[in-house]
Amino acid sequence: MPRPARRQPIARLRSWRLPASVLAVAASAAMVCGTALAQSRSHAIAMHGSPKYPAGFAHFGYSDPNAPKGGRVVLGQTGSFDTLNPLIIRGEAAAGVREWVYETLMARGFDEPFTMYGLIAKSIDVPDDRSWVTFHLDPAARFSDGKPVTADDVIFSMETLRARGRPNHRNSYKKVVKTERVSDHAVKFVFDDSGDREMPLIMASMPVLPKHLLTPETFDRTTLAPVVGSGPYVIGAVDAGRSITYRRNPEYWGRDLPVNRGRFNFDEIRYEYFRDMSVQFEAFKSGVLSIRSEDDPKLWSSGYEIAAKRDGRLLMREVETGLPAGMSALAFNIRRPVFQDPRVRRGLLLLFNFEWVNKTLYHGLYKRTESFFERSYLSSAGRPADARERELLAPFPDAVLPDVMEGRYRMPVSDGTGHNRDNAREAFRLFSEAGYVIERGRLIHKQTRAPLSFEILAGSTVQQRLMASFVSDLAKLGIAARLRVVDSAQYQSRLKDYDYDMIQTAWPSSLSPGNEQVFRWDSRTADTPGSFNFVGVKNPAVDAMIKRLLEAKDDQDFTSAVRALDRVLLSGHYVIPLFHASRQWVAHWKQVQGPARFPLWGYSLDTWWIDGAR
Repeated sequence: MPRPARRQPIARLRSWRLPASVLAVAASAAMVCGTALAQSRSHAIAMHGSPKYPAGFAHFGYSDPNAPKGGRVVLGQTGSFDTLNPLIIRGEAAAGVREWVYETLMARGFDEPFTMYGLIAKSIDVPDDRSWVTFHLDPAARFSDGKPVTADDVIFSMETLRARGRPNHRNSYKKVVKTERVSDHAVKFVFDDSGDREMPLIMASMPVLPKHLLTPETFDRTTLAPVVGSGPYVIGAVDAGRSITYRRNPEYWGRDLPVNRGRFNFDEIRYEYFRDMSVQFEAFKSGVLSIRSEDDPKLWSSGYEIAAKRDGRLLMREVETGLPAGMSALAFNIRRPVFQDPRVRRGLLLLFNFEWVNKTLYHGLYKRTESFFERSYLSSAGRPADARERELLAPFPDAVLPDVMEGRYRMPVSDGTGHNRDNAREAFRLFSEAGYVIERGRLIHKQTRAPLSFEILAGSTVQQRLMASFVSDLAKLGIAARLRVVDSAQYQSRLKDYDYDMIQTAWPSSLSPGNEQVFRWDSRTADTPGSFNFVGVKNPAVDAMIKRLLEAKDDQDFTSAVRALDRVLLSGHYVIPLFHASRQWVAHWKQVQGPARFPLWGYSLDTWWIDGAR
């Protein structure tokens, strides 16, 4: 580093005067310097507040830097795959490519809501208004074929994903209005005037692709040829549709970085595919699979009672998490005429008998989900809207129901029996208001003569009992619902094209919701194939609340904007909220071990290891 200029004696400075014109230039320069000081180079960037880990930190607190390297872990997947490219909408991508092979510019810290730390980009420049970002790449960064990662690769990645990547990439990266190659190892992105303060972090989360191996014109085609990234693993063996194996790259360039110490410990990670969930579960119990994240309370309560559990070879852990539960729900496709009346949607919500379902099917282990940000301070449930929320929602006086605005709204509650009579009476009243009458035991619209009838599309039989009970309850009121189970490939294809009436799906959540909300709920994505706007929401109030949460500069404004969005979504009755577990459930064989504590985000395979591995 150059030495700082030596200060002159004060007496010497006072011995002469500067002309006024020079003083003016100096003042202007000072202002420029002041502006420059408003942006700073840092090892990390947080969406709100400051990064938890300072510059020069040794490792993440939830990873064990002394974890042994070696061994093999086998995981189970349901369905099949026909491509190794997870960054396009075509095909069904193999599990793990995005996580193990590709790297992003910076690494996410999972002990905080949304903070990115140095990885390929070892440091970052961002001004106070976040109108641009400059990434300074680590000269040591290499792809697995030994080629260096350069600014050209970063620019290529952004341009290719913006043109031919998944819709979420296209929507986010189109906010980049200027790209500047500062040097071989520095790239500057300038953003539009949308005020989206998340964009520097979105760009930091961008996967970096090897320009020397890819052609933009063919990028969006499915392929089973092994892809090359800069991540800790390379693709080992591929059995199309059946299994994929990743092998730890002994030459991985980033193995000693603070963000990676104690992580990526397995020599080999293998995913085995099963057509049926029950077969996958039996494979785990027999020891074919190493670890399993469980979401079935019946299995968790009694399905693991085998000799291996009794003698300590099979372990079960309940993991605390600080994340919102997210929204697991039956989603209406309001593009369909049958669901365009919110009174119909509200009526169907009333007919879902959670208390009976939870007691009968799930051993009472679930809790009812009442918010899109359930289990967090971002939820509006039980909270009256604050002054900021009311100000945000004022231009949309009909967007939020009074009970939702005042925090009084709750999901319908039944008596826990299989009858649910009170809720059924209220549902029938709503159906009548929407124009339906009973004729020969069926609900028929008195004007269109269309029956209240729809299909629930599923890609597996996992929740067949749940759907069967719901269909049975609907039939009691003359509603002709039916469950249709299709194979994984057909399900994904129909999902992409919104070719369904209703689906069961889930929208995970974090403590820093951002641009993913555009991809789920914004009007601009309702007609975009492959988006997660499964419902088809086109609501100006939703669009406005998403915009405000992206523009929020402090925690209070951000929280108010998220809660306001929650209220609008709840008021629209776009989904039938289902349920969630209070903890994460993880079962694993004894030789697979994890760290002493889990991060805010809960269970993550990248910090585990094989006991006794060398």
